[in-house]
Amino acid sequence: MQPEPWLRGITPGLDPVIAHLLRAAQHLREDVENAARGLSPEQVWSRGAAGNPVGFHLKHLAGSTDRLITYLHGQTLSEDQIAALRNESDGRESADELIDAVNVSLHRYEQAVRALDPAAFAAVRKVGRAGIEVTAISLAIHIAEHGQRHAGQLVSAAALARALVP
Repeated sequence: MQPEPWLRGITPGLDPVIAHLLRAAQHLREDVENAARGLSPEQVWSRGAAGNPVGFHLKHLAGSTDRLITYLHGQTLSEDQIAALRNESDGRESADELIDAVNVSLHRYEQAVRALDPAAFAAVRKVGRAGIEVTAISLAIHIAEHGQRHAGQLVSAAALARALVP
């Protein structure tokens, strides 16, 4: 069994903050894969006693990552991104389709992180309709933190769905 991504050694040639964010994306990928792969559609969308279904956490992880990257790039959300936000709680997508969507968003995140210049970590970005100011590095770190929060909930929701839905 290999260690968690952050314990897999130093990545030569990368700023340590950027390298750690890339490892965080890898950790998210592995947690999502281990928790959700093989779930039936019924298990993916089962609400259970714990609240949100696995499908919500997968859709939200992909969608929120995409939206936050938009802010990281200094842009505002598109109408499609806003519409997708309204549809995260329900769906018919399979586990594989949702895992693929998460992987696409995480790949986009990795590209954005690799493009960050450590000298510009303090560059101001605006988030949300209110245009709340944050730094670029804070936003990049938050994407990883937020992803881990939902990955943890996903792990619990998937275990519950496996136990309750045959």
